[in-house]
Amino acid sequence: MSTFEIIGGKSLKGELTPQGAKNEALQILCATLLTEEKVTIHNIPNILDVNKLIELLSELGVSVCQESKNTYSFEAKNINLDYLNSPEFASKGSSLRGSIMIIGPLLARFGKGYIPRPGGDKIGRRRLDTHFLGFQKLGAKFNFNPGENFYRVEASELKGCYMLLDEASVTGTANIIMAAVMAKGTTTLYNAACEPYIQQLCRMLISMGAKISGIGSNLLSIEGVKSLSGCEHRVLPDMIEIGSFIGLAVMTKSEITIKDVAYHELGMIPDAFKRMGVKMELRGDDIYIPKQENYQIETFIDGSILTVADAPWPGLTPDLLSVFLVLATQAKGSVLIHQKMFESRLFFTDKLIDMGAQIILCDPHRATVIGLNQEQGLRPTTMVSPDIRAGVALLIAALSADGKSIIHNIDQIDRGYENIDLRLNAIGANIKRISN
Repeated sequence: MSTFEIIGGKSLKGELTPQGAKNEALQILCATLLTEEKVTIHNIPNILDVNKLIELLSELGVSVCQESKNTYSFEAKNINLDYLNSPEFASKGSSLRGSIMIIGPLLARFGKGYIPRPGGDKIGRRRLDTHFLGFQKLGAKFNFNPGENFYRVEASELKGCYMLLDEASVTGTANIIMAAVMAKGTTTLYNAACEPYIQQLCRMLISMGAKISGIGSNLLSIEGVKSLSGCEHRVLPDMIEIGSFIGLAVMTKSEITIKDVAYHELGMIPDAFKRMGVKMELRGDDIYIPKQENYQIETFIDGSILTVADAPWPGLTPDLLSVFLVLATQAKGSVLIHQKMFESRLFFTDKLIDMGAQIILCDPHRATVIGLNQEQGLRPTTMVSPDIRAGVALLIAALSADGKSIIHNIDQIDRGYENIDLRLNAIGANIKRISN
């Protein structure tokens, strides 16, 4: 378990280029299992979760070639389905939540897909019912052995159907789409997730020969085809990292330009930051954030306290609420942060309270933040990163605090952010990585 030692209180200046989107990459990598032809993917982020999935695909029999720093090619010609029953697969598959999305492609192409109960962030209950209910509606048989903690789905033939998803699950939608693209007939998905990650997956599948309409909406129509071909695809820049950099710039009173952000794929993220008082300027496809000494949170029209809440796309992504919460600690004004989707994601606020933040944790889903208006900066302290997004929020807090802070368990941060210490040090941060 590694540690960051941060000397905070420094103003940063320079340019940051966001990595490829983690959540998109995990879906796209699983989609390579749908064809035996070569698939080339650009802008793959070099992060732990993605690297683990690439290793898993390789051990499953996919031929993987790293063609350049962030470009890989994949050929899934010789898949070894016996590997799904191996102890190695049970161990590696359970350590990565994104591994759940190999089931849809395997079911579509080979009629079977197995996965151990996947891990991931400890941010509360994250059920998988949507995935397996969808597979069953397509004609698959589902079996779960609680003793082995193993999920199995099998089907001699998948048949298209109408289905109303019980929740707009992003990974569930992706998994069902990948299962349905080679099902017999037409599949209609209502209440489908429509995040940019899903839109990108659909565009990639269409380039492989799939027939999908309704992209960008919550109603998808998928006409099954017999087979898919290879393709070339580029992963979008990571909107969560872009939002993290915006929060970092403001909290550290820095002048930062975020390059090549694919602005029109960011949804309401820029507007949500503007409501927090953040000044930013769009220059081409770059976001320029000037140095700000103060920023004021807006209220609603009637003067009541602003609520920042997550919601399915095009609502605000839940992955950024931890950054908004940290940002609010030094703003002028107050805000209610409402984390609707996960029960445990706000529990990291105790670390911020230790740093001097004024936060009332109302319940597992809501926290009221009383901004200090930069009159009392956060204090340095020693912390443990509980998950990817809270870990980066704590890193931002530490970089704003004048003095030395320690963050343990930074492997959690490395799961989602590529060389974050080196990239921030290049624009003036002082972060030292200590391997324990």
